[in-house]
Amino acid sequence: MPRPSLNPNPNNDRRFIEQFIEMMVAERGAAANTVDAYRRDLSDFHAFLVKKSESLGAVSRAGIESFMAGLSHGGLSAQTVARKLSALRQLFQFLYSEKLRADNPTATLQTPRTAKRLPKTLTIDDMKGLLEAARIDGSPKGLRLQAMLELMYGAGLRVSELVGLKLSALQVKEGGQKVDADFLHITGKGNKERLVPVHGRARAALSSYLSVRVQFVPDSKPSPWLFPYHRADGYITRQQFGVMLKELAIKAHIDPDKLSPHTLRHSFASHLLEGGADLRVIQELLGHSDISTTQIYTHVAGERLKKLVQENHPLAKKK
Repeated sequence: MPRPSLNPNPNNDRRFIEQFIEMMVAERGAAANTVDAYRRDLSDFHAFLVKKSESLGAVSRAGIESFMAGLSHGGLSAQTVARKLSALRQLFQFLYSEKLRADNPTATLQTPRTAKRLPKTLTIDDMKGLLEAARIDGSPKGLRLQAMLELMYGAGLRVSELVGLKLSALQVKEGGQKVDADFLHITGKGNKERLVPVHGRARAALSSYLSVRVQFVPDSKPSPWLFPYHRADGYITRQQFGVMLKELAIKAHIDPDKLSPHTLRHSFASHLLEGGADLRVIQELLGHSDISTTQIYTHVAGERLKKLVQENHPLAKKK
């Protein structure tokens, strides 16, 4: 690969960004959603360079700081700015390691401080209400939603893992209608593999759904996906599942703003912790690489206990 010219060259810059993304996929196993995020963030930076008549090979630390300041002044959250800076750091480290630059101008840039946000979770009673509302609908779409809900909350899957599940993950052949598997084989972020348990109610819900699954298969042709759909990807999208949950929340008399696909995963972890599960076990079930990521749920449990004491202990009540 030739060294980039110090003169602005948009075509070179676009090519180097694509080569960086190819490296992320090939060497680090970056997931499709991660790749899409990198491409968006780096495209924004590339547009900034073009506007300033700069290039990846020549832009200085001051130029990158100017870009970051523009993001903050544009109203983006500190969390979003930090994510974009992370993408830039990795891009310039790639350029440096490939000897396309003699330095990494992002190496000493400070990451914006972000407030640690506790994940949104439902109470156990709300979760029960949601499941009961889903069971009322015995239509094919209702059975599909029940299966997705039981599986995601029961196994703590990421929404991308849920919608992208293949039928083979259940050890059921095309046309089969009974789920006997006690575990699912999941390939998560970074192509990391893990086993997650499938409880009895989830198996029952999945078996009921499999009896009507053919109605969702485009043109009744064989589909490898557990939740097939006629769109380009061949399966239900994360956004579609999110809309389905919002509609279900209204039926269950739950504020739809409190519910998203991620809420189910967070609730799974939080409820396990409240029930006495070991944090390391929860880490394994969620597929977290670092225990510090899982520890956020200890704060959720702590806040609930604090609220419980404040609302119910006689000495904590205001006179």
